[in-house]
Amino acid sequence: MLRLTPPNYEKIRMASGFEASYGGSEANIALALANLGIDSTFFTVVPNNSLGKSAVRMLRSNDVHCTPVILSTPEQTPTHRLGTYYLETGYGIRASKVTYDRKNSAITEYDFRSYDFDALLEGFTWLHLSGITPALGENCREMILRCLKTAKEKEIITSFDGNFRSSLWSWEEARDFCTECLPYVDVLFGIEPYHLWKDEDDHGKGDWKDGVPLQPGYEQQDEVFRAFVSRYPNLRCIARHVRYAHSGSENSLKAYMWYEGHTFESKLFTFNILDRVGGGDAFAGGLIYAMMNHYRPMDVVNFAVASSALKHTIRGDANITDDAAAIRNLMNMNYDIRR
Repeated sequence: MLRLTPPNYEKIRMASGFEASYGGSEANIALALANLGIDSTFFTVVPNNSLGKSAVRMLRSNDVHCTPVILSTPEQTPTHRLGTYYLETGYGIRASKVTYDRKNSAITEYDFRSYDFDALLEGFTWLHLSGITPALGENCREMILRCLKTAKEKEIITSFDGNFRSSLWSWEEARDFCTECLPYVDVLFGIEPYHLWKDEDDHGKGDWKDGVPLQPGYEQQDEVFRAFVSRYPNLRCIARHVRYAHSGSENSLKAYMWYEGHTFESKLFTFNILDRVGGGDAFAGGLIYAMMNHYRPMDVVNFAVASSALKHTIRGDANITDDAAAIRNLMNMNYDIRR
């Protein structure tokens, strides 16, 4: 996506200009991993024009392979546009605000029915997908499910971030689609603030089964994780980060992770915010990197949270830290600030 941000913490109605950058959930994961030295490839559809090419050029400049990216023509995607969003950066007591302009973007109009996903995924060991893409349209939902099923057949590790966006689809639509995905997922992110399956006896969002608290205690989160694993034993790992917003400029983060039969709780990191967007993607990217490098469970979850905390000091959507040692140094700092 193209991101347009008014400078100097301005609101959109005050702005006479915008700072342009590129990002998006899955792209942010690829960028983070590529900068840490993981061989990463990104697949999407963008228009074959200056905007689409600029987005691809940014990914390539960060060592992300983009050979599978489809540069669509007006015949393939009639509206022929790149999805856009506007970010009003928060400050102090004023929270950040996002306005989406993604309707009829190229990926939502592309016909994937004849696309060869088996060839696309040949030779890869890990596939990461987001719950934002299926929110964009029926063709995207079908594409995500085909990718997951193909990856399962090829014994590729799959990770999926629920990433619920209420401005793109309803809670019920997100829950029902994610229910279809869960049997094919190995590593799960983003189960808050809603659960990702539909029970035959559905009690509604008031029951804990239908609404994971935003700031749970250890026992409560452990119970939720075990319920997920009992229902879906294919899950190897479940992780979520928990945010404590002291103001628009200062937050704390910690995380819970179910891995190897146990729930782990990370340190709590408190930090000032330069750019909050992409913090969840940095968490997921850090966790994937740590798992790929066979870190111990406590180091996996602490590396993931440290990755997210560090991303908040970087402008743009992605954590472009290119030194894993810097993240490990932060993760190993002997502090745990609790408010």
